[in-house]
Amino acid sequence: MPKGLITILLLLASNTFMTIAWYGHLKFKNVGMLLAIAISWGIALCEYSLMVPANKIGSITNGGPFNMWQLKIIQEVISISVFVIFTLIFFKTDSLRWNHVVGFLCLIIAVFFFFKK
Repeated sequence: MPKGLITILLLLASNTFMTIAWYGHLKFKNVGMLLAIAISWGIALCEYSLMVPANKIGSITNGGPFNMWQLKIIQEVISISVFVIFTLIFFKTDSLRWNHVVGFLCLIIAVFFFFKK
């Protein structure tokens, strides 16, 4: 499997864990702050266990296809994408509006410029 694809898949999994760690506790109103922090840290450990290898494998400094700028913008696009899906599925009170879509399109334009030679 190509290093670029491995990197993207690891980043996708990593950001899924991080979104759950950062926002999942909001779904459970009866969970206290300290317990929410402890559970989130545990979930974040899974995130780091995937994010670090993703960056190692994907980095041009380790023979991967992406420079630092590209790794970061890929991570941001994946992070926002995972967040949108997570929010729409688990938090029905928040809706996707036109300004969110425009903001996401701006991020896609940023990807174009980050990868432009």
